[in-house]
Amino acid sequence: MRIGVPKEIKPDEHRLGLTPAAVRELAAAGHHVIVETGAGAAAGFPDAEFRTAGADVVGSAAALFAAAELIVKVKEPQPEEVARLEPRHVLFCYLHLAANPALARGLLRAGCAAIAYETVTAPAGGLPLLAPMSRVAGRLAVQAGARFLERPAGGMGVLLGGVPGVAPERITIIGAGVAGTGACEAAVGVGADVTVLDTDIEKLDRLAARFEHMIRTEYSTADSIARNVESAALAIGTVLIPGRSAPKLVTRDMIRAMRPGSVVVDVAIDQGGCFATSRPTTHADPVYETDGVLHYCVTNIPAAVPRTSTLALVNATLPYVRALADHGVDEAVRRDPGLANGLNVAAGEIRNAAVAADLGDLAAADGA
Repeated sequence: MRIGVPKEIKPDEHRLGLTPAAVRELAAAGHHVIVETGAGAAAGFPDAEFRTAGADVVGSAAALFAAAELIVKVKEPQPEEVARLEPRHVLFCYLHLAANPALARGLLRAGCAAIAYETVTAPAGGLPLLAPMSRVAGRLAVQAGARFLERPAGGMGVLLGGVPGVAPERITIIGAGVAGTGACEAAVGVGADVTVLDTDIEKLDRLAARFEHMIRTEYSTADSIARNVESAALAIGTVLIPGRSAPKLVTRDMIRAMRPGSVVVDVAIDQGGCFATSRPTTHADPVYETDGVLHYCVTNIPAAVPRTSTLALVNATLPYVRALADHGVDEAVRRDPGLANGLNVAAGEIRNAAVAADLGDLAAADGA
């Protein structure tokens, strides 16, 4: 199969869909990999490494989309990329369609098959292609919070871990999944006063057993969220419902009750965000202030560390890329129900039930 790896064009996105090592594996299996020139430069993978691994390097996205059948990306396609998609294409990347009806409409009109990393499931449960980036995003959420709590960045001017004689600041983490666990690891590492909230007692139990006296855990209710957010210097939202828009768990009143110069980081912003006051931001312009609270709502947080993120992501995606290339999309999803869960769009129809529940019948509404 002809596999294309375009250069990401979303602002400040420097990850890429395959590494030279992955290209070598696919080429050895008889597949033809095409990489757009410069796709890996910002992550430390120059064109020469792809050529050595057996890929063809082409000079434009137009040439790549024209030649490839399977398009392997990281972030959702931008409008000019959607315009290049045809019914013969299989698109494999993050999509987050529940928060992006316009993209869903574009993919329906294109007639391509689109498989979303974030809804592929593992045999034992979990989201194996979302987990690597969730770990990265959770850890970076604490770094971002610490940076913007500094006075020159607009924050209240505190050190999360405190110093001898000065108490550490409070971090509230909403969600004890993969991203929440990553945030907890980083928060404990800086010596903060950490509370984690979730409705899943088993997840809370695992974190409590791992970190013992270093964190507090609470069952998540409107009351416990309000109490812990309002007292926190840094609140991190990591709640995820696979394929669905994130629930708005933190109200504007809770934000208003936080201390001026506090920071919130919405890791769930790709799915619409779990703070009522959240709106998407970029790495170039990452924060805005609402009611005296700085909001960090970057939609591609792991892109801040593109080499680490690319390596971690491709470790997880390569077996699925190989399956799609070896068998084609129809047979690959028939063999693997978890991969079938990732199929969001095909032949002008929404195929994932959770995505469809949020978006409704766009195909029928638009005549796509």
